[in-house]
Amino acid sequence: MSYHKVNVDGIMLFEQPFARVPYENYRKVFRASQKNIEKELGAVQNAAKDLASNKSPEADVEATTKAIDGMIARVEGLKRKLSDMQETAAKPTLDVLRERLQHLGTLERLESTTEPEFTRWTDTRLDRWIVDWALRNGKEKTARMIASEKGIEKLVDIDLFSDIRRIEDALSRKSCTEALAWCSENKAALRKLKNTLEFDLRLQEYIELARARKTVEAMAYSKKHLLPWQDTHYRQIVQAAALLCCPPTTACGPYKRLYDPSRWATLVQSFRLAIYHLSTLPTEPLLHLAMYAGLASLRLPACYTHGSRNADCPTCNPDLGELAKEVPFSHHVNSTIVCRERYKIMDADNMPLALPSGQVYSKEVRIIGFKQAVSLRVLMGNGVQLFDDQAAKNSGWVFDPKKPVERARYTDLRKVFIS
Repeated sequence: MSYHKVNVDGIMLFEQPFARVPYENYRKVFRASQKNIEKELGAVQNAAKDLASNKSPEADVEATTKAIDGMIARVEGLKRKLSDMQETAAKPTLDVLRERLQHLGTLERLESTTEPEFTRWTDTRLDRWIVDWALRNGKEKTARMIASEKGIEKLVDIDLFSDIRRIEDALSRKSCTEALAWCSENKAALRKLKNTLEFDLRLQEYIELARARKTVEAMAYSKKHLLPWQDTHYRQIVQAAALLCCPPTTACGPYKRLYDPSRWATLVQSFRLAIYHLSTLPTEPLLHLAMYAGLASLRLPACYTHGSRNADCPTCNPDLGELAKEVPFSHHVNSTIVCRERYKIMDADNMPLALPSGQVYSKEVRIIGFKQAVSLRVLMGNGVQLFDDQAAKNSGWVFDPKKPVERARYTDLRKVFIS
């Protein structure tokens, strides 16, 4: 049926970071290769022009030979550099990208969510989300163990989060060196995004020099690293200059905030947001996003009413129900009604029927027999009947599954139509 059809478009909304991360990594490798080619071949071309402009190269054969040998050495060095880059960075990244695209391509071949292959695919996706959650929460050993056991090393970003953890640990130790090196590698991308992480790191290093009362070093550092930002951060630079007049124990608000050690925690958050943005990763774990979407699509007022809870509904679970309180109620244009006794979908083949008491059940609801109802031995009954079967066996009478002592004529049951 239509509700078993694989919703490829909906699934792909969650999978964009999954494919984008290796793609962005390969773009970095490509740009590095392009930069090396332009640098080395540019030098070779200039040397060739100099040789071509020499009107009498035979007058200095030794210099000409040396220039040609230099060009050959440059080209051979470029070849080695590109070959090493291909083996150490480009090829592994392409392998990861190919593996992930093949994994996503499996969805295109699936037609129904009931197929065993779709179940295996979703199990792998859940494993990926769990690894992603573990990596974001600093549980790298757990993440590596799960990835190794499930054979999904190429489907998760362990190396990326390992770098993130390394740089964050350095910032926690009050060292900006690793973060500044990362900013240098991604200078063009950060400038394009108008991200100010590099300035914030430079400012913090300046503040630490001021805290240590190294005035001369701080002034030299400001001239070299802060003044180039004066077009966009002039007021902050001026305030930083005045910081040299204030000791770390100052009570003056603006300068006290600059000396505040909590700025390091802010830098950690700024770095994480920057690298997530550059890697096209969401700021929340994918597992959380999936849970938010699932809970928002299932949450109903009935989930918080004890008598109407459904054992198969996640939001009716007390623990998940607490989490679901943070998301809005679901909105369905076309409702799907599930029998609270049988837990089967009520449709044209399994019509909802209303008893005179107002209780509604599906036609295939589990019902106890007449003798069991009369004797009130409800839990000892071994018969499972449909409403029409029960009516045939009990002279046209049927019984409420919730309150077996209450009975009604089968002809008094009304079909319910949901509009």
